[in-house]
Amino acid sequence: MIPILTVTLNPALDLATSVDHVTAGPKLRCGPETAEPGGGGVNAARAVMQLGGHATALVALGGNTGDALGALLKQQGLDTVRIEAPSETRHSFAVTDSSTGEQYRFVLAGPSWSEANLDHMLDQLDEIAAKDAFVVLSGSMPPGAKPGFVKKACARLGPNRRVVVDTSGAHLEEQAKGPQPAPAVLRMDSHEAQTLSGLPLGTQIDSATYAEELRQKGAGQLVIIARGKDGSVMADGTGLWHVNAANDHVVSAIGAGDSFVGGFVMGLAQGLPATEALRFGAAAASAAVLSEGTQLCRRKDWDELLPITKVTAL
Repeated sequence: MIPILTVTLNPALDLATSVDHVTAGPKLRCGPETAEPGGGGVNAARAVMQLGGHATALVALGGNTGDALGALLKQQGLDTVRIEAPSETRHSFAVTDSSTGEQYRFVLAGPSWSEANLDHMLDQLDEIAAKDAFVVLSGSMPPGAKPGFVKKACARLGPNRRVVVDTSGAHLEEQAKGPQPAPAVLRMDSHEAQTLSGLPLGTQIDSATYAEELRQKGAGQLVIIARGKDGSVMADGTGLWHVNAANDHVVSAIGAGDSFVGGFVMGLAQGLPATEALRFGAAAASAAVLSEGTQLCRRKDWDELLPITKVTAL
């Protein structure tokens, strides 16, 4: 299996709980609390591990919260490389309204990185990552990182490492312009694709056509757009593809995208073609929404969902 290294510069200690009803004003008495390590790259690495694969998570940690997060990662048996963050690691907080099933998610900004901090981190990343590794940049880029950081990371890592990008905001907007060198994989959700394209992207073929437009522009060598309950589409240079979401029952949507990335990269690292890796990722996302809080995809659910996860050509 080709090595997988995930990179999380802005991790979070994810807290999740529930209340009978969310309303403004009075104190809300919460149910039992769960604490899980969070951040896109951390979750992607956890997903790989929970599916039976292996990934190393490079995580920037700082302060007491960083220590607590690092201890959780150790307890879960995740292979972790710690680098120092500029300041205290952030929290995130999710509350489920038990009366409606709706989920409210609060995410703090996290520490700010200087250009010197980021350059030093890239030097460390270049030393740590195996020369043929998949390097996953998943989740929000930290405050202080300027749009174009993905391009800089791809250039620093070189052509033999395959960079997988799943980010948002100004960094995704910049990447959609096609700066070179391009990552091996660029993934986004449907809302992000709609915002970038200015189009409703109401059908699978609409989303897949836009993914191909981004691919031809150089935004990524392979582009994936998630469509929620309608699965995901992919443009990989061999065609346009759709994969279904194998279930429509949602307990918690937290970590579904990160689970997709973990399953997809695990498939690629095993030497599978992109279409089969797409199936791995979609089944992992479908499994993730069946688990509570931030538990991500469970292997038993993935095993059950994979056979009914199908890829079709568009």
